[in-house]
Amino acid sequence: MRIRWNCVFCQGRAAKDMDEKVGVEITSEEHIAIIAFKATSISCVEKIAAAATEIEEFIEQNRPKRVIFDFGGVKFFSSQVLGLLLNIRDQVQKDEGEVVISAINPQLHRVFKITSLEKVFRFFPDKESAVKAIKTS
Repeated sequence: MRIRWNCVFCQGRAAKDMDEKVGVEITSEEHIAIIAFKATSISCVEKIAAAATEIEEFIEQNRPKRVIFDFGGVKFFSSQVLGLLLNIRDQVQKDEGEVVISAINPQLHRVFKITSLEKVFRFFPDKESAVKAIKTS
């Protein structure tokens, strides 16, 4: 399943931001959902809210036991993304599942350290290692 959205409220952003399509791609296998962000910058409130709705609906309909958020290529995100991650984590934990994070760059990982969220999520260097680790846990 591929989910893409465009935000009418972001029309005034820099040309670089306007040219880049923001979206997520959700794939699923063996009760593992992989949610990959497809933009280098995730900051538009409307786009994040739209993504949250789509991801929450996917989680509700498919009830994966494990969710991997793949941040490969993401260089910036707003604090609203942290809220999205925590909300999805709460939703997945209702079914005794887990949310993990893969391929996050060191600068963004610092945000998790500063907010003490590195204690809440497990981190993996890439999607493949995350899949391998959660399949064995």
